[in-house]
Amino acid sequence: MVTGKDRQKQLAREHYRRQMQARVERQRKTRRNAVIGTSVAVVVVIGAVVAATTLLGRKDSATTASAASPAPSAAAAADPKPYDPSTGTCGYVADKGSGQVKDVGMPPAKVSTAPATMTIKTNLGDIVATLDSSKAPCTVNSFKFLASKDYFDDTHCHRMGTSFPILQCGDPLAKADGKNPTDGQGGPGYRFVNENLTGAKYTRGVLAMANSGPNTNGSQFFIVFGDTGLTPDYTPFGTVTKGLEILDKVAKKGVIAGPAGDGTGAPKQPVIIKDVTITSKS
Repeated sequence: MVTGKDRQKQLAREHYRRQMQARVERQRKTRRNAVIGTSVAVVVVIGAVVAATTLLGRKDSATTASAASPAPSAAAAADPKPYDPSTGTCGYVADKGSGQVKDVGMPPAKVSTAPATMTIKTNLGDIVATLDSSKAPCTVNSFKFLASKDYFDDTHCHRMGTSFPILQCGDPLAKADGKNPTDGQGGPGYRFVNENLTGAKYTRGVLAMANSGPNTNGSQFFIVFGDTGLTPDYTPFGTVTKGLEILDKVAKKGVIAGPAGDGTGAPKQPVIIKDVTITSKS
């Protein structure tokens, strides 16, 4: 028998997938409009044939690699590369398609797989997590880089669920007021591969990446504080060891309901990241 609570969880999961798809569509529209504008200018100067080539050759990084056509001369259109154990490197690629970018540069290609610990200092207390550098080296390396650049400082966690128990953070431009239409679109201006998906489960304490499709990871992440039932499409890269009670308390305050009516929205009790520090065992 399907209970009302089970149905609400199902709606929340479906809305999460719809939201990720909506991000893809917004990015696609932004890029399409930009290319159309460029194409019009090219038509005036060079001709319609060149304009059509420019439009069709443009890579939309929010689509899967199999569906995207690489731009003829743009290195940023290349696919991100997974961790190469022979060289100890990851491949990050530029991606400013959403327009909501806090640009602090690109992470170094050389990564460490040594165990690491992340402390997220919030206005409500510390959240501490162990990071799995061996299974998600590109992800952890990116977080180390962003933390070193104070990227997350004074940012708002913009989405929370009650029956869908996640807290989503990492959009550097989010306002988390329930009104800002671009909340959830912000990122660092680069992307990288999915990792550690085999057998991935999103149970209480799991730390995972939010994305808008395969290999579109940026800076947004979520912390699970209950049972989500999500499919293994989001890179799990750590486990919270301290501070989950903060999320429990915030969830009890409720959320500013979003239009989908699935119980997710900006948390009524603001969660503000003041600082992120990561230490590694060498």
